[in-house]
Amino acid sequence: MGNNEYAVEMRGIVKVFPGVVANDHIDFSVKKGEIHALLGENGAGKTTLMNILYGLYRPDAGEIYINGKRVYIRNPRDAIKYGIGMVHQHFTLVSPFTVTENVILGYEDNGVIINFKEARRRIEKLIRQYNLGLDPDAKIWQLSVGEQQKVEILKMLFRDAKILILDEPTAVLTPQEIRNLFEFLRKMKCEGRSIIFISHKLKEVMEISDRVTVLKRGKVIGTKVTAETNEIELARMMVGRDVVFTIKRNKSKVGNTDVLKVEDLWVRGDRGTYAVKGISLSIKSGEILGIAGVSGNGQREFVETIIGIRKADKGRVLINGEDVTNRAPKDIVTLNIAYLPEDREESGYFHDASIRDNLCSKVRYLFLKRLIFLDYVKMDNYADRLIREYEILTPSRDNLAKNLSGGNKQRLVLARELASKPRLLIANQPTRGLDVGATEYIRKKILEQRNSGVAVLLVSEDLDEILMLSDRVAVFYEGQVMGIVKPEETSLEEIGLMMAGVKRLGVT
Repeated sequence: MGNNEYAVEMRGIVKVFPGVVANDHIDFSVKKGEIHALLGENGAGKTTLMNILYGLYRPDAGEIYINGKRVYIRNPRDAIKYGIGMVHQHFTLVSPFTVTENVILGYEDNGVIINFKEARRRIEKLIRQYNLGLDPDAKIWQLSVGEQQKVEILKMLFRDAKILILDEPTAVLTPQEIRNLFEFLRKMKCEGRSIIFISHKLKEVMEISDRVTVLKRGKVIGTKVTAETNEIELARMMVGRDVVFTIKRNKSKVGNTDVLKVEDLWVRGDRGTYAVKGISLSIKSGEILGIAGVSGNGQREFVETIIGIRKADKGRVLINGEDVTNRAPKDIVTLNIAYLPEDREESGYFHDASIRDNLCSKVRYLFLKRLIFLDYVKMDNYADRLIREYEILTPSRDNLAKNLSGGNKQRLVLARELASKPRLLIANQPTRGLDVGATEYIRKKILEQRNSGVAVLLVSEDLDEILMLSDRVAVFYEGQVMGIVKPEETSLEEIGLMMAGVKRLGVT
């Protein structure tokens, strides 16, 4: 029997994928009228556990109780029947359809297809009741990312879900939208609904949750009452040691000439429309320029154009005073550039090569002897030095890079790139998905580069990271710069407004 105090009890949940134990005998429970945070880094097993609760996966072992009764959830339809709703990190909306059409899509009321007019009336009432500010007749493609998330939540309210699962719900929101979401969640909690809030952001977990469960590598590390813990303790549970949260950014000596200069850049996205619209900015040696903005506002296309893997229609990119617009990546990389790609798994390293070969790949010419032969002793020594210096945890330099943990893969990429003594470092989402310990290390390394005179372009969706590390911040919205500010001379409110499309005074 389950405990009737709990809306959800998951006992001994096991889920194994080929080569990975995603959930290892997990016990997890949520009280009625509680916001319970599920905390852990990418790969900790949070989303897998919730996909089991929502019926997207079947557990290999374990039991699930809803309101004290054991249930068998074979698919999302079963989950909805038991009052469970889930908003995924990547929304499941149909862009050409209206808000109303998306909400009722696939919905059946006691086996009878629902009356459209009656459904629309209910949807309007819910929008007013929860102050969602949505137009029921608006097409999804016309809505902002924050509004689309509200539609996903509206779908759950329409189905009268009593248990709401939100997977990384703040990842795509501006600061103002996050505040609105939290107000909304508190209202839902007061109505007696149970909310599972999946996150890896300690600050948000502390602000919104009643209890927090920490997962690491598929296991429960512990559950805490939020009011009785703090960020330091939760971080220690996640990584097994104390973590420094604030890194002091001392004033650095900024050079006189631009290392990177971008002039009136126009770049098309994958759909053929302009993703970058007339952006101009520059970075000098010894400074970090942070690019802030919700994902999908031209950041990726902007970076890809600088490093040569995407063509510009108009404008110029200059590195160290040299025009490199639309040059091949192999030519641009010879100009003393270090690059940390957005997706390290896809393009950051050679998966089936050894750690040694990965570390030496960028400066292979250093190890040539007699034209085509490599000096393997020299390569071994070089790799061993970088493994020590960057504290890459591996039994051997000969191990395959793909077998490293996420944090150690990023250290590998960082070591390879920074060992070449760059003048320009482009860091695109450098700490995404890393635990707080690895994040602390990467941020310190980026600051070290800036302090040694390197120009740094930092692109991150983590606003705290941008404000902590950057000397100046450029805010992107729909492919344009809304303003360039100094962190100490602006507020989170102002940056949030720019992220939502409000241009700073004086910006044309």
